[in-house]
Amino acid sequence: MSVVRFRPICLALTVVALVGCASAPRPAAAPPSQEAAPLPMAASGNASSAVANLASASGTLVSGRLVLQADTGGVRVRGEVGGLVRNGTHNLRLHARGDCSAVDGASAGAEFDPLRGVLTREPDSGERGRIVADARGVATIDLMLPGAVLGGGAGNDIAGRALVVLGATPGAIGARVACGVIRTT
Repeated sequence: MSVVRFRPICLALTVVALVGCASAPRPAAAPPSQEAAPLPMAASGNASSAVANLASASGTLVSGRLVLQADTGGVRVRGEVGGLVRNGTHNLRLHARGDCSAVDGASAGAEFDPLRGVLTREPDSGERGRIVADARGVATIDLMLPGAVLGGGAGNDIAGRALVVLGATPGAIGARVACGVIRTT
């Protein structure tokens, strides 16, 4: 066999081998690393008060101002939220990230549990954080966030996180209708 005839055969075999490798299944990805260990919890933070100015999300007109005060066993949240469904039951939730930049509030991330200093993944009955709007669509809020502290960077520090109001509109129950970042004062 001459060298001239041998080259096309080698080239053809090389192409077939490369095509076979390209279509072979890729090896399984390495398992994801374990989540970072939670930070230590604190009995108190280095701030006594904070505020969260709620802005509308998901195309709603919901807004409000919430004042947070360090209290025995947690942080008390007080204020008013307007633009809600009249006589509707809504929820106020603490979320992991202090980012309300997404139109639908999704940038605030998952819910955060200050009692354990971790994201929450368990189902919720909806009782925790329940707020009810009056006939004008305004909810007066006075809730306790047990285990939370303001400032200091501990695992249960909620400064810099977000408060999110979940809606009560039929067909969109649970939609994020307002979001505000907790800022110490």
